[in-house]
Amino acid sequence: MSAARAGSTGVVFDESALLALGSGNSLASQFVANDEHAATRHVYVPALCLAAADGMRKGLAEHVGVLPAVEIVELDFPGASTVGALLRDGVEWRLGHAIHLSRPTPDWPDGRHVLTVEPDLYADMPLVRTIRLPRQR
Repeated sequence: MSAARAGSTGVVFDESALLALGSGNSLASQFVANDEHAATRHVYVPALCLAAADGMRKGLAEHVGVLPAVEIVELDFPGASTVGALLRDGVEWRLGHAIHLSRPTPDWPDGRHVLTVEPDLYADMPLVRTIRLPRQR
């Protein structure tokens, strides 16, 4: 993962944001296509969120996987441990990986925002900040 630099913004796409991207949502597309901010905007896609979204929209993983501005993040041991704990607490698995990536780390001391169509799903999650992605018709 890329380390945060001063002035950098990290955004985590959850399943709903990936589905919106695949449906042509203009705001979601701006996050991955705005070359003006390429050096300071980092877009992360949790592998579990991508799997969930691809399960609902065939071919989405292949589309997202070739976007140069996107870093697909595998589920490592600390992530698996965190997601497991969240599952035991009743959190849906499709959200767990996004929650894990959004929380503060040494590289991202302020954490990363979760881009989502459903911010209410994260309301009770400590240290998780969201950006609402409007539903697009």
